[in-house]
Parts: sequence; structure tokens; C-alpha cells
Amino acid sequence: MTRRSSSRQSLRAIFAAPIAIAALSTVALVAALTGDGWRDALSWAGLAVPVLIVARAMKARRS
Repeated sequence: MTRRSSSRQSLRAIFAAPIAIAALSTVALVAALTGDGWRDALSWAGLAVPVLIVARAMKARRS
């Protein structure tokens, strides 16, 4: 049997990061669809964040 940790996290703590990533991705996608110039730069930066987060998590898991 596995032992469960006595400290439980709230739903807010569990879903805070995924909701923030989803919100940033949504803003970036809307910026990409609605204009050019600075909005393109915003969309590139905003859509690069989830990719970088996944790459960092994969690197940490291998270590």
C-alpha cells in the first residue's frame, strides 16, 4: 500500500498554474488573431511559455 501525505492541497493550489497557463495561451492566441506588429510579438512570447514549461518539467524529471 502507498502512504498518503497528511497535508492536502486545496483545489486552488492544484489548479493555479494550469489556469494561469491556459489564460496566457488564450490571450496569446487572441492577440495573434486580431492584429499585427506588437500583437505578433505578444503571441510568440505567450505561446512559447507553455513549451518552455513542459521542456523544463521534462528536464527536471530526467534528473
